[in-house]
Amino acid sequence: MAVLDTDLDHIFPSSVLPPFWAKLVVGLVAIVCFARSYDGDFVFDDSEAIVNNKVAGVVGRADLLCALFFLLSFLGYCKAFRESNKEGAYSSIFWVLLSIFLGAVAMLCKEQGITVLGLNAVFDILVIGKFNVLEIVQKVLHKDKSLEGLGMLRNGGLLFRMTLLTSGGAGVLYVRWRIMGTGPPAFTEVDNPASFADSMLVRAINYNYYYSLNAWLLLCPWWLCFDWSMGCIPLIKSVSDWRVIALAALWFCLIGLICQALCSEDGHKRRILTLGLGFLVIPFLPASNLFFRVGFVVAERVLYLPSVGYCVLLTFGFGALSKHTKKKKLIAAVVLGILFINMLRCVVRSGQWRSEEQLFRSALSVCPLNAKVHYNIGKNLADKGNQTAAIRYYREAVRLNPKYVHAMNNLGNILKERNELQEAEELLSLAVRIQPDFAAAWMNLGIVQNSLKRFEAAEQSYRMAIKHRRKYPDCYYNLGRLYADLNRHVDALNAWRNATVLKPEHSLAWNNMIILLDNTGNLAQAEAVGREALELIPNDHSLMFSLANVLGKSQKYKESEALFLKAIKANPNAASYHGNLAVLYHRWGHLDLAKKHYEISLQLDPTASGTKENYGLLRRKLELMQKKDV
Repeated sequence: MAVLDTDLDHIFPSSVLPPFWAKLVVGLVAIVCFARSYDGDFVFDDSEAIVNNKVAGVVGRADLLCALFFLLSFLGYCKAFRESNKEGAYSSIFWVLLSIFLGAVAMLCKEQGITVLGLNAVFDILVIGKFNVLEIVQKVLHKDKSLEGLGMLRNGGLLFRMTLLTSGGAGVLYVRWRIMGTGPPAFTEVDNPASFADSMLVRAINYNYYYSLNAWLLLCPWWLCFDWSMGCIPLIKSVSDWRVIALAALWFCLIGLICQALCSEDGHKRRILTLGLGFLVIPFLPASNLFFRVGFVVAERVLYLPSVGYCVLLTFGFGALSKHTKKKKLIAAVVLGILFINMLRCVVRSGQWRSEEQLFRSALSVCPLNAKVHYNIGKNLADKGNQTAAIRYYREAVRLNPKYVHAMNNLGNILKERNELQEAEELLSLAVRIQPDFAAAWMNLGIVQNSLKRFEAAEQSYRMAIKHRRKYPDCYYNLGRLYADLNRHVDALNAWRNATVLKPEHSLAWNNMIILLDNTGNLAQAEAVGREALELIPNDHSLMFSLANVLGKSQKYKESEALFLKAIKANPNAASYHGNLAVLYHRWGHLDLAKKHYEISLQLDPTASGTKENYGLLRRKLELMQKKDV
């Protein structure tokens, strides 16, 4: 019977440095690598995960938290063997159960975390139990009935631990299934083209090519991209494609390592390689497309945990090499050189994550065929007001992916703002034909059609948007504007009311209701709506301004003045605020104050014809009063 190897010190070689100094060096290296981005902007999906996320921003730390609890689970399982000889079976069971619990926590952070239970099982059987595959195969070939190497499988402790791991894993998966259901997320062909290929051979070749790319990113992390979808990696459709060489190289190396890990006569070497390969392969399995379709081609984040295995294998390889050569200083120099180059790459990449512009442009050299890269650069330029350049990148995104509806929608919006309405309508119409449930495109199409005076088509487009997104306050707001243009005042008010019910802080909808009621002579109702709006949005100066106008017309001069002054304090450079306050003072008979605010308004906007006219009337009135006094 194989003896359990519960002394883990020689399986996990101790550091050359004392533990404190080893931790300090690792910490300092990590700070050097990533210090450049600590005060960077929130970029890419940080907007949804952190900035616009109201529950918590911890979702942005999913991979880090998963790795933390994954490693804690593994270390807890190792602790079970360290404690088994000291405090008995109960202490060992406690650590196994704790390991399962930590594995469950890791899975709650990221589904990948559940694989730690598989790693623990492999570690227990092959590393701790010293299960020798070569010895078993030889005995089977020689028809040796003793098969003493299988004695460890009859070990009660091992079977009990395997039962705990299996039961725990099944229980965790069952709970996950009860909470989230069995249906996988819906992915599209652009997310993972290989998984939609008709030929099983094409799928298999491309999946393996993706594995080789992931392996290369671990070996040489120079080609890094925030997104690898949308044509970034063209499909291999024939075995004559030169890229199949990468598959052959990957499996040549993997098979060699696996043979050494399972069949080497050197037990120490066998266990170290098994541990390294376990960390390298097992956490990667959920991203391999073997069990279910995943929503990406390559995702650098899924290599975070496998990199542990890579480091183990690399360290072991250099250690073995140094034992078989006299040029130990050269080996040390090579290791330090690799560390320095990778540190430098981390520093450079960390700087690229400081802002969206740097991040997106860095992807152009890696994935020039990726439509999403061009789309994101265009969006970033549009947000900065550079519409001309944004149009160029949006057009390229649509050229690379003619079904990229989000690029069509954004390009259509810019063309709408530039009054290029015909092309905008064509793009948005194409977008909703490709994706009929694209509510935002329907709404934007309605806005364009409204601008083209095609009111019936615009109303239909708005209705389609609301059909596909019931809670769509902006669409109700635009529908209200359409009804107002058609003098359908009741319908307009109802649409704006719906917008404010869905989004109580929708200032534009509240303002339009107040203005429409004011213009139609419903001052009491306008005042009631204005007061309701200010209760919900007390610091909105545009609402203060609109309600102040209503109160002024209702001859509630004092309250109107207070709101005008409050609005001006919030936005002192709004010419219309000063102009309308001047009109209030003019009506109220405070002519000096009226003159002062007319003049301020005209300084801010000398072209305001209404203010000029009212100021002229005031000056003539003041001149007449002076003549009478004389």
